[in-house]
Amino acid sequence: MTAVLYLYLLSVSPSPRLCNTSASLSRSCGSKPQTGTDPCNGKWFGIYCQRGQTVSGIHVTKLGLSGIIHVEDLKDLPNLRTIRLDNNLLSGPLPPFFKLHGLRSLLLSNNSFSGEIADDFFKDMLQLKRIFLDQNDFTGKIPTSLMQLTGLEELHLQGNQFSGEIPLLTDGNKNLKLIDLSNNNLEGEIPKSIAERNIVKMNFQGNQKLCGQPLNIMCDDKPPALGKNPNEVTGKAVFMVILFLLIFLILVAIITRWKKKRQPEFRMLSKDHLSDTESVEVRMPDSVKKPVEASKKRSNADGSSKKGSTHHGKGGGGGGMGDIIMVNSEKCSFGLPDLMKAAAEVLGNGSLGSAYKAVMANGLSVVVKRIRDMNKLSRDAFHVELQRFGKLRHPNVLTPLAYHYRREEKLVVSEYMPKSSLLYVLHGDRGTFHSELTWSTRLKIIQGVALGMQFLHEEFASYELPHGNLKSSNVLLSETYEPLVSDYAFLPLLQPDNASQALFAFKSPEFAQNQQVSPKSDVYCLGVILLEIMTGKFPSQYLNNGKGGTDIIEWVQSSVAQHKEEELIDPEISSNTDSLQQMVELLRIGAVCIASNPDDRENMKEIVTRIERITI
Repeated sequence: MTAVLYLYLLSVSPSPRLCNTSASLSRSCGSKPQTGTDPCNGKWFGIYCQRGQTVSGIHVTKLGLSGIIHVEDLKDLPNLRTIRLDNNLLSGPLPPFFKLHGLRSLLLSNNSFSGEIADDFFKDMLQLKRIFLDQNDFTGKIPTSLMQLTGLEELHLQGNQFSGEIPLLTDGNKNLKLIDLSNNNLEGEIPKSIAERNIVKMNFQGNQKLCGQPLNIMCDDKPPALGKNPNEVTGKAVFMVILFLLIFLILVAIITRWKKKRQPEFRMLSKDHLSDTESVEVRMPDSVKKPVEASKKRSNADGSSKKGSTHHGKGGGGGGMGDIIMVNSEKCSFGLPDLMKAAAEVLGNGSLGSAYKAVMANGLSVVVKRIRDMNKLSRDAFHVELQRFGKLRHPNVLTPLAYHYRREEKLVVSEYMPKSSLLYVLHGDRGTFHSELTWSTRLKIIQGVALGMQFLHEEFASYELPHGNLKSSNVLLSETYEPLVSDYAFLPLLQPDNASQALFAFKSPEFAQNQQVSPKSDVYCLGVILLEIMTGKFPSQYLNNGKGGTDIIEWVQSSVAQHKEEELIDPEISSNTDSLQQMVELLRIGAVCIASNPDDRENMKEIVTRIERITI
């Protein structure tokens, strides 16, 4: 479909027009508006209005539109905040959107815009927060004025032909969360003003002449000077290659020999995982090795060690498998030696401790959480609690498989989920899973998390915090994106001081104000996750130092108060205009969940009922 696109909307004009009378547009835009038609009457395709009175957004995507954009005609829309024309056939130079000083979001991805952008193009667009110019044919240098925008939060320039060096990012910008400059022709060193900034997502891949810390490419290496003998240079290069090969072969031989003499170790975290904090290389903890060795000694003493045997007693001191207590044997039974023989890797460090993935010889993949300071209960009382956890059955609640008890630390073993956590899928390597995070998938996750939380609130109704640590890193996703809530009901197991430091529910407003928590604190946590899914933003509330992320509470409460909920929606899903009202309603439910006063929040069952009501 091709057509000339005339964006000629005047909020006070007697004859506002969005679309040309071209027949090819009539199917999407409707019949030509008559004189005096109000663009905010709900009948204009792609037009969003603030409080139903003035135009605040133009979203016209995936219509195959081409032709001219008359920016001059939009200057009389004082409240226009968003222009979204992505996935069309628009071409030519970038239209003079700099005339619209109040724009906050400019989304032009996947068109055919081309040519250079003037260096001062963005100097007067001081309100811009989100710029999507990716997957076009822009050339020349990245405009300096673009990197000087103090309010910029997201910048997408990937998939163009930008060249030259990356301009410096202004010191005044404290909000940038995402910058993607991949697959261009950029060169030189990535500025330290970007590389050393606390940016959640950076991507510079696909620029062959670019170097710097984010790419792990040193910028010190220089090409051979002009005038040097080419044969001399070639000879040196061959010598260096041979030298490196020899070193490599020696290292391989040493490592191979070393591995044969030692127990398997936990390996470095691969790029396929994301945790609350940066992953680190960790060897098999001594605290785990010692029980294994003690277990082997006991086994040799009484001759009772048999492969596959599992001790279920409370003492944990029986046969060779006695250090692992199974609480859920539906998958299979295993012991601590099985875990030690498994291929393992570090998943990261969270607020409660470290997590490891282990793939056992029978093919079962599990996650082992090594939890510190969980010593409020005696061994017997701890066993009773974990047995209770092992009996839980709900499609959206992760049931633990086994545990290992030591006074100073505990190991809790659960089944590994192939899609990792919601935290990773939302904010990790977007190239891996984020494209699959469609609106229907997000809705499925929201419903599942809410149902899992309702189940936990019924099962642990007597607990001060039925969950206590609900956040996106503790929502695991199956292969089909079915959510499973984990790390629940730990409050009775933790000392009060440890609980207030480790559990996310203690970041609720009521604890900050009155040092109190309740089941409504879980509702607050659910609200944060719901808004995180809807906005696609990483909440600053998850961070202990308060640096980085988005203050999602303040942002959402402010926007909902001004009836600007549509501006909160992640652009990845906002193009699904058929479900826009559904999205707005979910945002409002999330806003209720995060109310400062817990009395203003509905309980978990009421929240689930509201979610089900709008998703039928």
